[in-house]
Amino acid sequence: MIVVARLAATPQSIWLSVSDPSAPPNAPAEDLPSPPPPRNFFQRRVIDPIVAQLTQGLTPEKIALTIAVGSSIAMFPLLGTTTIMCLIVGVFMKLNQPIIQAVNYACTPIHIPFIYYSFKWGEKLFGVAHSRLEMRAMRRLLVEDPIQFAKDYGESAIHAVVVWAILVPFWGVAIYYLARPILREIARVKAEAAARAAAKSPEHPVP
Repeated sequence: MIVVARLAATPQSIWLSVSDPSAPPNAPAEDLPSPPPPRNFFQRRVIDPIVAQLTQGLTPEKIALTIAVGSSIAMFPLLGTTTIMCLIVGVFMKLNQPIIQAVNYACTPIHIPFIYYSFKWGEKLFGVAHSRLEMRAMRRLLVEDPIQFAKDYGESAIHAVVVWAILVPFWGVAIYYLARPILREIARVKAEAAARAAAKSPEHPVP
């Protein structure tokens, strides 16, 4: 009778111990952890993809690939197109967006000369002589009157893009295989430093 009375007096504690073994015997129901609230449409369709683009592709191999692809796109011989191209290719290949865009802008000092020479090499490749190339005039015309730019330089631009398409695979492969061992060594040194720091720090430091 005594045992039965005690069991009958504490049905809630018995139920808690069965449903959650880690909970204390007399813990009230409101102290139990509640499930996280459901994620809304904005979080799932906007926030999550942006966070993924900012944090993905951080292994040495992925970073090397990002540098190779970003620098290859940065050489595209049409001004004002490389940023959107890096964005599209980065999303498609799951590359890190901040890194690929940083590489794109870092290549600006070699982008402008490459545009000039890609136009000149295009003339030699196709055996066609075009009008005198002036980068400032071309850029101003492209911004002010894209239709006239297409009439004056459309054929030259197509030839320059062909030259870029021929050269860029060699550039990309060379950059990837140069960057990959360097990034692997950096990752190894950082991992060893983190392991040494973890080994030196006590598990329970004395305040």
